[in-house]
Amino acid sequence: MRVATWNVNSAKSRLPRLLPWLDERAPDVVCLQETKLSDDDWAKELDGPIRERGYEVAHHGQGRWNGVALLSRVGLVDVVRGLPEEPEFDGSLDARAITATCGGLRVTSVYVPNGRTPDDPHYGYKLRWLESLRHLVSAGDPATTVVAGDMNIAPTDADVWDPAVFVGSTHVTPPEREALAALEATGLADVVRDRWPTERVFSYWDYRAGRFHKDLGMRIDLVLCGSDPAGRVQAAWIDRKARKGSGPSDHAPVVVDLDAAPDGDIGPVVPPPSTPARIPGR
Repeated sequence: MRVATWNVNSAKSRLPRLLPWLDERAPDVVCLQETKLSDDDWAKELDGPIRERGYEVAHHGQGRWNGVALLSRVGLVDVVRGLPEEPEFDGSLDARAITATCGGLRVTSVYVPNGRTPDDPHYGYKLRWLESLRHLVSAGDPATTVVAGDMNIAPTDADVWDPAVFVGSTHVTPPEREALAALEATGLADVVRDRWPTERVFSYWDYRAGRFHKDLGMRIDLVLCGSDPAGRVQAAWIDRKARKGSGPSDHAPVVVDLDAAPDGDIGPVVPPPSTPARIPGR
């Protein structure tokens, strides 16, 4: 089974990229984030072409903001939108999580709040949201759980191109990293980093200043797996090809192959950057 996650940064805008990618990579389960569509608009724009490719679809939308989806060719049952005791922000709930059972695994697609700045109310909301996500995993069977998506957290300094640039910013603060570690402590493994413990691996590159071409990125899109799927991993990699060319998302898909690796044990980033920037001390 091939499991993938991708922050598409507007599903409608990315449709010319998403559909060929589904055809080429043939993932069995796909977690999408930042769809930026209501459920009605998703159904109108995307349901048809995605279902034609053999996927069942569940979407949790919010119009212009947020939005998450699950696509599955191995079953999609017991769909739950949102989190237990999910915190509100500015008096409303965001569309940031959707869960379903796919091929015997309980899969959650997540778009963790950004946090903005450490002194912004959104930062406290981010930490509360992560706590609610941890409760979701703990209340189920962590062994058969997959949590995949845009975590908006770089787990360690090795997951950003230059730690000095991010001092005082979100994504790297100790409370965020501690919240992520607490989530993993429920029994989840960061399977990409486990497979490539010392490699330079990024999944997000800002559109500005040619950062993608310089490979000045961050690894904030994660696939966290319980003991069952983690023990079945044959390959784990970032599909950098999907970030290239015209009209890309600023994120690349993360792909994890369970039981068999159709493309071999490739990675960690495919294709690798041609001229990665040299970071002092890295």
